[in-house]
Amino acid sequence: MEEAEPASRRIAEVVTSWPGVEAGPGRGGELCFRIGRREFGHLHGDRVAHFGFPRELGATLRDQGHVSPHPDRPGHPSWAARTIESEADVRAVIGLLRLNYERVVARFGLPGQASDEQ
Repeated sequence: MEEAEPASRRIAEVVTSWPGVEAGPGRGGELCFRIGRREFGHLHGDRVAHFGFPRELGATLRDQGHVSPHPDRPGHPSWAARTIESEADVRAVIGLLRLNYERVVARFGLPGQASDEQ
């Protein structure tokens, strides 16, 4: 029987297909997703994803049950986590990363664009 591809690999394949996205190791060994120098989320193996959202968006996502508090800053609504335990979680993490990707691109543009230097 063939083993399923790890969640982190499936997520990374999708996310790195988006224009301007690079993936690489973070300071704590996590897999970070960046547009230029701006990180928009990261994975801790196949078990959890972490995000930073604007305060109001993070609070809304938390209230709606899409994310849970970040373990390092549980009282801060901008920081969020999503556990990865199922295929539905993989899809949700990709969706949350896409949400952050689109938000960052809308604000700062893609690498090489004049707004990336701000």
